[in-house]
Amino acid sequence: MKRRSFLKTSSVAVVGAGALRPEKAEALNSVEFGATPSLNAYSFKDALLQGKMGLTQLFKFASETGYSAVDLTAYFVPGYPEVTGDEVLYEIKRKAFRSGVSFSGTGVRNDFTVKDPEELAGQIEHVKQWIVAASKMGAPNIRVFEGKKVQSGMTKERTRKQVIDAFRECALFAKRYGVTVAFQNNGGFIDTPESIIDIVKAVNSQWFGLMLDTSNVAGPDPYPGIASLIPYAVSWQLKEQVQSALGTEPVDLKRMMELIRQHNYHGFIPMETLGEGDPAKKVKTFYEKYQNASPK
Repeated sequence: MKRRSFLKTSSVAVVGAGALRPEKAEALNSVEFGATPSLNAYSFKDALLQGKMGLTQLFKFASETGYSAVDLTAYFVPGYPEVTGDEVLYEIKRKAFRSGVSFSGTGVRNDFTVKDPEELAGQIEHVKQWIVAASKMGAPNIRVFEGKKVQSGMTKERTRKQVIDAFRECALFAKRYGVTVAFQNNGGFIDTPESIIDIVKAVNSQWFGLMLDTSNVAGPDPYPGIASLIPYAVSWQLKEQVQSALGTEPVDLKRMMELIRQHNYHGFIPMETLGEGDPAKKVKTFYEKYQNASPK
């Protein structure tokens, strides 16, 4: 791109960004297709947690396979759930940099449906501590959950409000550190496309969005539901399988990529493989299928 064209485009982008109200929920569309695959470290969960693979090996594998980024779930950072010292976080950041990969994001384990107020405050504080850690590692977003179920003695509406308030508090805090909070639809009580969109709109923050988990979208045909969620996605969990009326079946990557292109999604698409088999082979195979299905 010529310098003059770049400056013109950049100026338009800055003006457009300035026109947005900070609390406005965004439907994140861009002017052209620009999806960038990222390796979700959870694909190597067992190897990482059992010490059979180190983070340096993970970063090297990602780079050699073709990924430019890694989604590093905080479970694999030494000391989790506690936040480790800065020297460890900065060393992880340095190793990723020297391996030629960046971080597309990180994530924690949390539950905002808990009934006890002190326990809820602890859950929120846990997310906040890792927001700070994410900023130190250079991870631009942090994945969070709503929680698995409505607790006994709690109504669904009260739980929904509690979750929204917790998300909003975390997003407001994350704004100070330049980190986006990404809600992953992971099979909790917020389980339909409509209810997921309602949550994103209710939180109403530029620093909050959806981590679109393609294996957890309800409906006999999951693709229309996935399509409706794409405008609210700030990141993804693109998985090998989807749930349909026929049960669990392989994801139709060509159909998925066409939906992503149609909705002009621009950003990272973390990819995750699960189940039996050699994770390295599974990841490479999935990456090749993704490349073959992507628009040329």
